[in-house]
Parts: sequence; C-alpha cells; structure tokens
Amino acid sequence: MHALTLIITSLLVFALAYRFYAKFIIAKVLVADDRMKTPAHKFKDGRDYHPTNRYVLFGHHFAAISGAGPLVGPVLAAQFGYLPGFLWILIGAVLGGAVHDIVILFASVRTKGLSLTRLARKNISPVAGLITGFAVIFIIVTALAGLALVVVNALNESSWATFTIVITIPAALIVALYMYKLRPGKIVEASLIGVVIVIAGVVLGEPISKTAFGNFFLLSKPALSIILPVYGFIASTLPVWLLLCPRDYLSSYMKLGTIALLAIGIFIVNPHIQMPAVTEYVKGGGPIIPGKVWPFVCITIACGAISGFHSLVASGTTPKMINKESDIRMIGFGAMLTEAVVSIMALIAATVLLPGDYFAINVPVDIFSKLGLSTTHLAEIERMTGETLSGRAGGAVSLAAGMSVILSAIPGMKHLMGYWYHFAIMFEALFILTTVDTGTRVARYIFQELIKSARPRWRGGDKLPGIILSGAIISFLWGYLVYNGDISTIWPMFGVANQLLATLALSVGTLYILRKTKKWRYGLITFLPSIFMFVTTVVAGILNVTDNYLPKHTFQGNLNAALSVIMIALVVVIFLESLRKIYGLRRQLFPVHH
Repeated sequence: MHALTLIITSLLVFALAYRFYAKFIIAKVLVADDRMKTPAHKFKDGRDYHPTNRYVLFGHHFAAISGAGPLVGPVLAAQFGYLPGFLWILIGAVLGGAVHDIVILFASVRTKGLSLTRLARKNISPVAGLITGFAVIFIIVTALAGLALVVVNALNESSWATFTIVITIPAALIVALYMYKLRPGKIVEASLIGVVIVIAGVVLGEPISKTAFGNFFLLSKPALSIILPVYGFIASTLPVWLLLCPRDYLSSYMKLGTIALLAIGIFIVNPHIQMPAVTEYVKGGGPIIPGKVWPFVCITIACGAISGFHSLVASGTTPKMINKESDIRMIGFGAMLTEAVVSIMALIAATVLLPGDYFAINVPVDIFSKLGLSTTHLAEIERMTGETLSGRAGGAVSLAAGMSVILSAIPGMKHLMGYWYHFAIMFEALFILTTVDTGTRVARYIFQELIKSARPRWRGGDKLPGIILSGAIISFLWGYLVYNGDISTIWPMFGVANQLLATLALSVGTLYILRKTKKWRYGLITFLPSIFMFVTTVVAGILNVTDNYLPKHTFQGNLNAALSVIMIALVVVIFLESLRKIYGLRRQLFPVHH
C-alpha cells in the first residue's frame, strides 16, 4: 500500500461529503438564513462578540479545535495497523465529527451564542444543564493540562521552538491593530504582514537559538509550566479580536502550510506504508494501547474523527464571531474535515516507519525488548536528527520522526533531516497551544455561567472583575496540574470523558433538530452517531477501570477508577434523560393513532 492511495481516497470522500452532505444539512435540515442577525451583530461588545471575516474565523476555529488528538491519536492507533485508524477517520469525521460540529455551532448561533451547558439546559432539562456544566469544567481543565504538558515537553530546553512560538504573539497584536484600527477591513494586507512575521520567526529561530540571545528562550519545564497558564489567563481575558483570534488565525497558516508541505512530500516521494493493514494487536494486548481495536481506536483517535471538545469551541468563542449564517458550513463542517485530513497525514507519517522502529520509539525500552522486534533504520534516524528517539513514548516524537523521514526523502533534502525533525516538534507544540488559549476562554465562559446559575442575583460575572477572577481560577487549576505533572496519569480517562462529551453534544443536537424541523428523519443524523458513541465510550470507560486502573492497586489507579465511574454515571444519567426527552418529543410530534 502506498501513501498516495490513502490521501487521494480520503480527499475524494471529504470533498463529496462537503459538497453534498454539508449542503444538505445547512440548507435542508438547519436552514441557514443570512437575513438573520447573528449574535456577533446583536450583542457586539468588542470583547467576546465581534463579527469576523469567515476566512479569519475559519483559521481561529480550526486552530482552536486542532489539538493533540489529530496528531498524536492516529500515531498511537497505528499499533493496530493502518486500516482501522484510516476507516475510523473517514467514517467518524463525515458521519460523526463534522455533523457534531456544524449542528452545535448552528444551534449556538441561533440561541444567542449559548454554551453547550446552557443548550443542554434549554433542550434537555435544568438538571442536565447543571450536571453537564460540572462535567465540562472537569473535562476541559484536564484537557488543558494534558495538552499543555505536551507543549511543555516539546518546548523544554528548545530555544528555537520557543522563540518561533513567542513571535506569534506580537504578530497577532500587530495584525489585530492593523486590521481593526489602522486600516479596517484590509484582511489581505494584515494577513501578509502577519505571515511574514511568523515566517521570519521560523527562519530566524535556528540561528538565534545558537546565540547568547537565544538563551532567553531556553526555558526549563518548571518555567514553562508557569508561563503557559499566565499566557492562557491573558488570552482568555483580553478582547477576543486583539490576541486570541488573530493569533489562532496566523497559527493556522503554519499549521496548514506544514500539512500542505507534508502532502507535497508524500506526493513526490509516495512512500510505502510499512505497517500492515492490521496487526495481531487488534485483539488486544498491545504494548501502547492494551485494549482491543474496538472500542479503543475510537477513543484514541479523538479530534481527528469526533471530539466533544469541539462542541465547547462551537458553542464558545466561534458562535460569538459568526458574521452570517451561511459561513457556518465552511467553519463548522469544513474545519472538521480539514482536521481529519491532518489525522490522515499523521497516520501516514507514523506508518511509513518500519514496525520495529515505530514500536522502539513508542514503548519503553524494557517493554520493546520483550516484543521480539528489532530496529532497522532507527539508529540512522537518530544520527541524522541528533536526538535519542528510543523509548520516547507518547506519539509526538514518532510523528516528528516520520515527518522528517518523508520530507528529507525529497530530492536535495536528505541533509536537512535534523532541521525537519525539530521543525516538526515546533509545529506540534504550536498546533496544540492554540487549543490551550481558546480552551481557557471557553472554560471561563462556562465557569461564569455556573456561578450565575447558582447565584442568579450575581450580575458581576460578565464585568471585567468577574472576567479576570474566573479566568484566573481556570488558569490556576490547569496550571497547577501542569506544574505537578499529575495529569499525565489520567490522560486515558480524559480520552473517555472527551468522547462522552461528544455523546451529550449529539444528544443536544438531536433535540434541537427535532424541535426545529419537526421531522424525525432529520434527527437521525445526530441520533444514530450519539447511540454509537455512547455504547463505544461507556464500554471503553468500563474496560479502562477494570483492566487498566484497578489492577494497578495504587492510590492513583483507584482514584482514576473512582473519577471514571463518577464521570460515566453522570453521562449515563444525562443521556438517559435526553433519550426520555427525545422519545417524548417524537410521540408529541408523531402521535400513534389506534
């Protein structure tokens, strides 16, 4: 199997899905109407609500939803072979993830930019909304801590990567001031200025890292663990048009540019997929993912196919910046399919490595020695990159290694493998960091809503002191976990919780569609994926508790088991309540006559 076959197949599937399925949903099911004033125009305040050009907003939305999932998830799932992950990305993204994103985004736009918790309260019940709020806060704090840890590990003692990422902050401020204050509406001019600054940061990063000035960007893990939450706090409290949106927009150029470069490399090199279609680990017992291919391939590849975190962005920052309803198709459905393409690229980058080299990187050295495999090209890759790669589990290192192998295979690029490897590490850190800043802002919204629900008379939550206080609390919570590094022990629980959140979002979407269209067949587009995700994720959660946490016989393992059981129980209650509402609404809309 050659990589081009996978890419061409996926591009054709996604193009057809966007052309026909997305158009059907936005035109027939949701019925977008550009005559309707969006929340960005109704409640324009210059801070959270701000009408935004659809290309700029696409960049923000794509950057916000694209975290570690589409990069690391497919790499880890390659343990099962290339075929299970490839099929799940295609099917999950088209029938699950893209539908999930566009429906929640539209529902939020039509309901004053309400968050998922308030949509659950409105469409299911007040109790469901409250429980969803607590569940979301828990999930998003653990997610932010886990994502930030990946960034910390990638930037640790790497002045080149840190310098380039720091440059995106003043670049975003310059673009925002140019686009909204100096020359309002001049998107192209502002974009060119910002892109030039970002590219300069990439090009100058390596030589600057070798100078005395580069030592300022040579940060330790503890320092980064403090700086990142501080940045998250600032990004979550400043006006959205000033830093968050333009920075994510500019970052999307590097993200999409790197993926396009990787695609070009694949088209030129057309590497052979070294991993078999399926491995013996599809039945379980794998060294990376101990469970069977189902349900764990659907949990491991989260954002690349479907992710509950997307519903927080689709009902958080993005609906407050939608200029007109027809933009929702491109931003909601289109950004998800773009992320799925990223996942396909990551899967290819992992599977072009020989199985022995792949497992040598992704499992501890002592475990690899028991697999009966041997490395082939790993020593040469380590020599060319100047890094020790063996036993560096987690997916990020093997992805960077795979990308550097592909790009250095382009004629004339062989001597640049080390450059491509470090560039890929920086790219991964940038990819994830844009999710961290947006996630902090979304968590602030939800935290403020929970406080107002508990104390309706408290009106200060939307004022600057309330914004600062809530942003500081959220940033401290995930920052504390990052500093202590404890979150890495509950990452599998986050994977389950994230997909449970997608289940809830799909249930909310089903009720919204039924009430809006009064057509049961339209409700099936979210109802059927919600049933599949519910069964898949609950099974995965139970297996995590029985096969992963409890057998450890440790305090942390027991704690993870208890937290997982609580999370599953909460979601089961909410999901059953939504099923009751769906059944009641169906009987109300379509009574049975005897």
